[in-house]
Amino acid sequence: MATDVHGAVSPRLPDTPSTPDTSDTSDTPGNPGNPATRTEEHAGSRDLAVQVQGLVREFGRRRVVDGLGLEIGAGEFVALLGRSGCGKSTLLRVLAGLDREIGGEVLVPRRRAVAFQAPRLMPWKRVWRNVLLGLPGRPQRADAVRALEEVGLGHRADAWPKTLSGGEAQRASLARALVRDPDLLLLDEPFGALDALTRIRAQRLVAELWRERGCAVLLVTHDVEEALLLADRVLVMEEGRIAYETEVSLPRAREVTDPRFAELRARLLGRLGVADEDEDDGPSASPTPAESAAADGGRADHGSRGSERSPEPACHSAA
Repeated sequence: MATDVHGAVSPRLPDTPSTPDTSDTSDTPGNPGNPATRTEEHAGSRDLAVQVQGLVREFGRRRVVDGLGLEIGAGEFVALLGRSGCGKSTLLRVLAGLDREIGGEVLVPRRRAVAFQAPRLMPWKRVWRNVLLGLPGRPQRADAVRALEEVGLGHRADAWPKTLSGGEAQRASLARALVRDPDLLLLDEPFGALDALTRIRAQRLVAELWRERGCAVLLVTHDVEEALLLADRVLVMEEGRIAYETEVSLPRAREVTDPRFAELRARLLGRLGVADEDEDDGPSASPTPAESAAADGGRADHGSRGSERSPEPACHSAA
């Protein structure tokens, strides 16, 4: 099995900074035809939710993930940015155990769950039954209702999926992930199809659930502001590797009007090759997602709030 699991992790308090090893080492691509696996726990891995070393994934002759290394601390919220086709969703599918045709090594918690951009609700099952879909054992309706109440949807437990709004359907999908009590929550652009106001509410809900649950979260997104509002650390993926990362040390709750927020945003947009039109005029009072996506600015001064690393992560390929 190419995707290995270690035991349940002990979540840290979300307010406690994560201090993963950030020393640079070289990555050597693994052999996709002979995936390296192991089941023993790493020394010191009890405080890590994810350890990836030398991950390789190829589709035909195209190498989508190329010797990638990644560590995510227990209880850490990490956002992953990158241009379309850089391998973000492929990485998430590997971590979820949905794609096992890999080289390298992947260690993840046994309890993990995924919420995708599309809610993927079965139209012939009531909402509460959708929440329990695929759950092992004999889960009860009360389990689903508790998860639905966490996302503010307890009153819609008996509804049919087609009667839900887009925001409600996405919350039901999130409840389906939460009912599994995950140590690692994987979010693949879960807010991408929502309107602006519903998206803001959904972001706040995820932030609140993360504080209450204390699980590790990996959020794949194209939205730089969303990444900075939610994450402890933001990664940028390029050509199948983590090419850049920065810690977000701004206090919560964060405001897009904070000059330090604007500086981090400009730096990330510059890294992604997008221009920040607001740079000369300062941040607007309430930039829209469209305005943020159009923004530019190039690299900001390296002395901004939040430490940055441009690097290969501290992992190397298994022998």
